[in-house]
Amino acid sequence: MDILVILASVLFLVLGSALGYFFRQRAAEAELKEREANGDKIIEKAKESASDIKYKARKEAKDIVNEERQQFENEVKNRERDIKGQEKGIQTKEAKLEAKLEQIEKEAQRIKAQEGEVVDLKKRVEKEIEKYRERQNEISIKLSEVAGLTRDQAKQELVQTMEEAARVDFAKMAKRLEEEAKEEAESQAKRLVGIAIQRFAGEYVAEKTISTVDLPSDDVKGRLIGREGRNIRAFEQICGVDLIIDDTPEVVVISSFNVIRREVSRRTIEKLIADGRIHPAKIEEFHDKAKSEMDKQLLDLGQKAQMEIGVHGIHPEILKLVGALNWRTSYTQNQYQHAIEAAFICGAMASEMGLNVKQARRAGLLHDVGKVIDASAEGSHAVIGADFVKKYGEDPDIVHAIRAHHDDEKPESVLAHLVAASDALSGARPGARKAMMESYVSRLTDIEEIVNSFDGVSRSYAISGGREVRVFVENEHVSDEETVLLSRDIAKKIEEEMSYPGTIKITVLRETKAVGVAR
Repeated sequence: MDILVILASVLFLVLGSALGYFFRQRAAEAELKEREANGDKIIEKAKESASDIKYKARKEAKDIVNEERQQFENEVKNRERDIKGQEKGIQTKEAKLEAKLEQIEKEAQRIKAQEGEVVDLKKRVEKEIEKYRERQNEISIKLSEVAGLTRDQAKQELVQTMEEAARVDFAKMAKRLEEEAKEEAESQAKRLVGIAIQRFAGEYVAEKTISTVDLPSDDVKGRLIGREGRNIRAFEQICGVDLIIDDTPEVVVISSFNVIRREVSRRTIEKLIADGRIHPAKIEEFHDKAKSEMDKQLLDLGQKAQMEIGVHGIHPEILKLVGALNWRTSYTQNQYQHAIEAAFICGAMASEMGLNVKQARRAGLLHDVGKVIDASAEGSHAVIGADFVKKYGEDPDIVHAIRAHHDDEKPESVLAHLVAASDALSGARPGARKAMMESYVSRLTDIEEIVNSFDGVSRSYAISGGREVRVFVENEHVSDEETVLLSRDIAKKIEEEMSYPGTIKITVLRETKAVGVAR
């Protein structure tokens, strides 16, 4: 019984051990399988993580490459832009250098021509000296024979000789006095201009600085004045003009040196009359509307001129000044039309010389914009206009051409000379200003008739709109010294017999001809 118990115990022990081993084996296998599964998951996650890292690395590498490529392209573009700018600067400098070289060549040719003239003059002087020596010898011979002449004959010979010497001395003295007079002319001219301004300024100012507005009735005057003058004070303060209300029936007068401000004020009054409500608020409202309309009209006129001459890129503020020239006149010539005309003339001359036509037209169009800038600016209209366009980025060559077209600055470029010439040509052409065509032609004919009436004159031409006369004389009848006297005599006769604006320059030319015959 004990043995059975022991055997049973041993059996159960063995069986328990076997079951324990079996279950432990199963647990180990399950754990191994679980660990294998977890390992697969970890490996899968590692693969996914590696794939993500690889993708991100590729993307970052691609971004870095794109960024480097963009930086490189930008750097290349900047380099190309710098190179183009440098090339443009070099081309501009080359053009300026060529213009300067051309100017130097012309100056050299002029100096060479002057040297030739000096040589010719020296030869003529030597001939004259030889002639006077021969004359002196003749006089000596005649004086030695004076005993054989009568008293009257000797006296006549002596008087004639003294008269010729006196005429030569007088011509030299007249030339010297003329040079001295030129030195004193500027101060004298300023004094005369001042006297003229004092005498005629009132009439001119009344004509050029006021605008009149017609009223439907005299009742409107009282409404314009307002209660205790509040409307007229507000109008003058807002518009910047003087409003003159006097006893003239159905008319008020606007006074200001600024033509644009006068025109805006005139339109403001017309709008107030049309609306019927006149008080400070309405005055300000209609003034703003009129000013806006005026600015638009000025800009439209400036753009129209810009398109007409074929240029572009002018600043709107400059174009407004070009449009404002439409309300400015000089000797009755409309300055807006004058600017366009001068632009075309300047462009035509530039084309003939092989220069930049558009730049020349641009300078011709803008040369007089200083005439419509507010009078508070200091300096001549050429200086004021040049400073204004410079402020809005115009080319330095154009700025210089505008400043120099009335010699406020010494012209240092071909463009400056072209602008000055086109301005003079547009203003001096027949019919452009006050003189009518008939009176112009008649004046030229009268000038040439007076000049041709003098002895020794072979032909004459009135040029520059009658402002200058070229007189050609015969060598046999008029000497070099006598040309000075002839020019003074012609000028004196023209002054006595004609009336004309400005001055007339008399230029007497004596040609020397030499004829040789080859046999």
